[in-house]
Amino acid sequence: MIHPTAEVAPDVDVDPSTFIWQLAHVRESVRIGRDVVIGRGAYVGPGVSIGDRVKIQNYALIYEPAVVADGVFIGPAVVFTNDRYPRAVNPDGSKKSAADWEPVGVNVLNGASIGARAVCVAPVTIGRWSLVAAGSVVTADVADYAVVAGSPARRIGWVGPAGEPLVAVEDSPDTYVCPRTGARFVCDSLEHLIEVE
Repeated sequence: MIHPTAEVAPDVDVDPSTFIWQLAHVRESVRIGRDVVIGRGAYVGPGVSIGDRVKIQNYALIYEPAVVADGVFIGPAVVFTNDRYPRAVNPDGSKKSAADWEPVGVNVLNGASIGARAVCVAPVTIGRWSLVAAGSVVTADVADYAVVAGSPARRIGWVGPAGEPLVAVEDSPDTYVCPRTGARFVCDSLEHLIEVE
């Protein structure tokens, strides 16, 4: 379903199960998977790739060349940047053109969630099942299962696929468990979390 007020380029590859709501703007050569929801007033830049079962909430700005994997949640008014050194003009005062800069993207991996009004400053990768707190400014890669918050965002904990904070196991300081599912995770020497059987 594409709302009549949404502006969707003719060459967008969009699955019929996707909803694109009022005043959304989806640019050229975008690929959108199955069961996606793109909220009111959201912007998706040229060539962006969006996986299956993604939710992009109202007024989010997803600038190219972003890649959004399956099951990602992007909260209201989230911004993905794409210019490492933004300027409107060159040093000589001439107006910058597309040839004067190289876009860089935000890469969001499976199941990650990005809270309302967070800003992801490209180039960054947001890890699998990670959680970016609302209002955060992400300037560095986010590890799988990490909870990050602040400006700049820093890891403040771990989260599992169920979305609940993981709890440290008392007798094993590098082991964490999901209180909802019982899934267990181990933190390695590089501070990466790994799910264990």
